[in-house]
Amino acid sequence: MELRRTNPACNCVLLCGITLCLIFGINLTFAIELYAPAEVLVENGTTGILKCSFKSREVISSAATVTWSFCPAGSDAGSAVSIFYYTSANHYPGSVAQFKDRVKWAGDLNKKDASIHLIEAQFNDNGTYSCAVINPPDISGTAAQTQLKVVIKESLPQDNTAVIVVAVCGAVIGLILISVVTCLIIKRHQTTHEYEGCTSVESVSSHATRPGGKKPESSLDGSRCSSHSTPVQGPVIYAQLDHSGTKNPNSFHKMEPVVYADIRKN
Repeated sequence: MELRRTNPACNCVLLCGITLCLIFGINLTFAIELYAPAEVLVENGTTGILKCSFKSREVISSAATVTWSFCPAGSDAGSAVSIFYYTSANHYPGSVAQFKDRVKWAGDLNKKDASIHLIEAQFNDNGTYSCAVINPPDISGTAAQTQLKVVIKESLPQDNTAVIVVAVCGAVIGLILISVVTCLIIKRHQTTHEYEGCTSVESVSSHATRPGGKKPESSLDGSRCSSHSTPVQGPVIYAQLDHSGTKNPNSFHKMEPVVYADIRKN
C-alpha cells in the first residue's frame, strides 16, 4: 500500500482555520487585579475605611460582585467568614453578629472602587480583611488583603502636617515683612538729600576793632557744621545791616547780623 503525502498548503489552511475557531469561538477570560493597603490603623471607637480597588478589562456590568471576609488575628486563613456582600447596588451583611450594622458600602464599582466603612471599630476587630471582586467574564483573581489594627489615640502616628504648614507660612510672612521693610529703608535713603556745610557770622572788617582795642567777637565761635545726628537744615544766608549813616571809611560801622533768607529742604 502506497502512502500519499499531504499537501503543505492544505495543512497551512487547516491550521489557520483552527486558530480562528479558537479565537472567535472561545470567550477568553482574564484575571482581575485587586489592590489594598497592607496595614490600616484605626482609633478605637471611630469609623475606619478599608480600601480596595481593582482593574478589569471588561466593562463593569450588573453581574459584578464584591465580597469582604474577615479572619480574626491569630487564626488560620481557613477560619475566614464573610461579613459583607455587594451586587447590583444592593449590599448584604454577613451572619457574624460582631459586625451587625457596622459594615457599610463606601465604594463605587464604576470607579473600580470596592471599599467599605467599619463603624465604631473595636479591639476584637483586629485581623485580616480580604476583598474579592468578580466582573464576568473576569471571574478569576487573588483577593486583596488588609491587616487591621485597632489602637488607642496615643498609639496613632502623629500628623505633623499642620505644624509644617504653620511653620512654612510663618517663614514666608517673615520674609515678606523683611523685604517690605528693606525696600522702605532703601527708598527713604534714596529720596533723602543730606546737606553738609558750615555757617559763620564774622565781623564786616577784620581790621576794625572795638573801643578798647578788642577784636569784635563773632556771634558764633568759628564755624559750626551740621551733624548727622540732628535734623538736616538747608543753608542760611546772612546779611549785615549798617546803622551808622556815614560814608567815612575810617569810622567804625555798627554792624549786626541779620538773617536775610532761610532756605530749607522741603
